[in-house]
Amino acid sequence: MSLKEQINNDIKHAMRNKNQDELRALRAIKSAILLAETEKGGGEGLKEETEFALLNKAAKQRRDSAAVFKEQNREDLAEKELAELEIIERYLPEQLSEDEVSAEVDKIISETGASGMKDMGKVMGAASQRMAGKADNKVIAAKVKERLSQ
Repeated sequence: MSLKEQINNDIKHAMRNKNQDELRALRAIKSAILLAETEKGGGEGLKEETEFALLNKAAKQRRDSAAVFKEQNREDLAEKELAELEIIERYLPEQLSEDEVSAEVDKIISETGASGMKDMGKVMGAASQRMAGKADNKVIAAKVKERLSQ
């Protein structure tokens, strides 16, 4: 079952259960998928990496919004964003631990023959592609910088 079909089924389920937080998050995901499909001139659907990128973007937006709301002492709005984030994260693959990210970065560095910070772009390109949806790019970039600056 594709992500789009799964979201549609879960929207129906949330509507039956009158779960407004879940419904709001699922509609946001569906909207992002539909926009991405029309941008590509699609009809054939989205690739899995693209779906993960959309979900990661939506999750990042929720995290950032929740942080801003907390800074402004708007706990009610922060809670809504965090509830939506929790729902969005259900559709993402399990995130890699920092140790797993480090091991993968080490493997990529040895495969590409990277020797210093000048090779960061090459390593980041491969790492972002290989760990798409499984790790946050900020974490990946930090590990790549750490390894290449040694």
